[in-house]
Amino acid sequence: MKDGGHITLTLPPGAATTADERGRKSLRRAWNQLPRCQRNLIILGITGFCVTVLLCLSGDQLLAASLKDVDTKAEVVAYQMPLPNPHHHPGVDKDVAKDTAAAPVPADKRAPRAEALSDKFNELVAYGEANSAENVARLPETVAAEGLHQAVAMAVALPPPDSNKEQDIGGIDILNNVEEPVAQEQAEPLSEGEQLEQAIKNPLTLGGVSFKEHLKKIKPLLAKGQHFHGATNERQSAVVAAFKHSWAGYKKYAWGHDNLKPISQYSHEWFGLGLTIVDSLDTMYIMGLDDEFKEGRDWVEQSLRFDTKRDVNLFEVTIRVLGGLLSAYHLSGDTMFLAKAAELGNRLLPAFQSPSNIPYSDVNLGDLSAHSPKWSPDSSTSEVTTIQLEFRDLSRSTNISIYEQVAHKVNEKVHDLEKNHGLVPIFINANTGTFRNYATISLGARGDSYYEYLLKQWIQTGRRDNDNLILDYMQAVDGVLTQLMRRTPREHWVYIGELINGKDFKPKMDHLTCYLPGTLILGHQNGMPDSHLILARDLLDTCYQTYVMNPTHLAAEISYFALTEKDDQDIYVKPNDAHNLLRPEFVESLYYFYSLTGNRTYQDMGWKIFQAFETHAKVNAGYTSMGNVKNTQSTRLRDLMESFWMSETLKYFYLLFSDDRKEIDLEQWVFNSEGHPLPVYPLKT
Repeated sequence: MKDGGHITLTLPPGAATTADERGRKSLRRAWNQLPRCQRNLIILGITGFCVTVLLCLSGDQLLAASLKDVDTKAEVVAYQMPLPNPHHHPGVDKDVAKDTAAAPVPADKRAPRAEALSDKFNELVAYGEANSAENVARLPETVAAEGLHQAVAMAVALPPPDSNKEQDIGGIDILNNVEEPVAQEQAEPLSEGEQLEQAIKNPLTLGGVSFKEHLKKIKPLLAKGQHFHGATNERQSAVVAAFKHSWAGYKKYAWGHDNLKPISQYSHEWFGLGLTIVDSLDTMYIMGLDDEFKEGRDWVEQSLRFDTKRDVNLFEVTIRVLGGLLSAYHLSGDTMFLAKAAELGNRLLPAFQSPSNIPYSDVNLGDLSAHSPKWSPDSSTSEVTTIQLEFRDLSRSTNISIYEQVAHKVNEKVHDLEKNHGLVPIFINANTGTFRNYATISLGARGDSYYEYLLKQWIQTGRRDNDNLILDYMQAVDGVLTQLMRRTPREHWVYIGELINGKDFKPKMDHLTCYLPGTLILGHQNGMPDSHLILARDLLDTCYQTYVMNPTHLAAEISYFALTEKDDQDIYVKPNDAHNLLRPEFVESLYYFYSLTGNRTYQDMGWKIFQAFETHAKVNAGYTSMGNVKNTQSTRLRDLMESFWMSETLKYFYLLFSDDRKEIDLEQWVFNSEGHPLPVYPLKT
């Protein structure tokens, strides 16, 4: 060290260039001879030099490297749909399910982008394949209702796998010392109101994308076709013949229209939606009528349109058309029906844009508007509470939550309203959300299916303990027992009367009320008390009596009952109420009794009624309603074949006469109010 304090380091000659071991040892020996403070100063100088070089370099290469790392990570987060529940997909291989959920899908194996999707619907599930005997119905599992829109939002918001633009992915801000990559922000889930507006403004989309694109995304959840073996005995064959006779007349004289007028051999229009075709689809599928089913299917695909500017009734179109399309989809596995159902569901949504969450009764499918009925400011209670099975199933089938959400709000609203021992008035106002004061209480017209759907919704959603649906149902049946049930004075026939003005008892029972025995025994099968079963049996006997007491062995639309022994008859029919519309309610109850007990006595009761229809309602071009069931010589044929004759009455006759009473397993399926079977879903946790 010199006096000036500068350091002088002298290395042996050749030490800097020689590579032999002796040179390296000499250099190491010279370094070690330096004092420790000098060695530290040298290291500090070298470090400072390196830092200076790094700071002078451009950060572009480092940023590019970071973006490359982010792009690699982004490939891992591709949206994956929930796997189907193996319990409701009996044909799904468990190992396949495990593999599906195990690892991220490689970029070269992913689904094509939207613009590359096929234009053919039937590539999802081929029509011929859907009808094969090997296919078994798979009931779709859905995610929780409140999370459905989030799943869809995720699927739509994620970038395609080949997207690597910086503005889409984000990057590392080195200058601002951001240590973690900025991941792409997911689009926030739409609110319920935004979902509702989106569906209404774009009725040909699901979750903001085309039907085809959305159905591709939910392909693992789509239903597969059921197989039915067709008629197996003479009684079933007779019902099939009756159906084919009805179908032939409709096809010849009213094809594409709502109903057939079989005497005048002309059509009858109501909503312009081909009601008879759509209502009959699942009946034909269950009966194994492949040719007729294909005729109906092709008409739906090619000719059924929902954009006509015409008012329709929310309730009737929901149970007949929406329910018919959904049932045809679940039984056949044909996604064309699901796409049609989704469009119709979107076009019905304006009904739910009321101030009270109680839907308006009338909807214009073309204008996408809704209003109360023209004849009254009030809707029928049964109508606004008999749409939930269908809208919920549409949500579960499409994995889009808005349909179930708006329909369930009706449940919540009606649950909170004050009732008479669980019984509800038959009118409710969509603007105020309140029942009409002093309205009649009835289990017949305008009230009936409110009680039916309380039980069936509870079954559809997995039978949750202490659910408001089943609590309201049990309270209502208690109200029926204490407020509406009476016995005739002589024969002790049990019947269900009405409360006029909500308080005055009237011994009148609509034929519509004969659905109740079937509903009660279905409830008893699902844990309801024995008092429900006793009432079901007694009421079934009374309903049967309303048939056999008449010379035609057909029931009148309305029956009256004696209050005292001064009345001449225990059961009687007034002249203006003696008509028969080919209604299904009693045959429906017979089917439930047979299916749940196996007692073939109910088949014999049904056969007697079927023969009466054959005798008095059959005409050259189909079957017709009649004006008078009290006189075999003057039945006064009314020239109308309602669509529910083929949707419900003949379907329930066919299932009632089946050798297999579980041809439709009531543990797996629930019938809507128009006789369309829909799947039962597992309980959500």
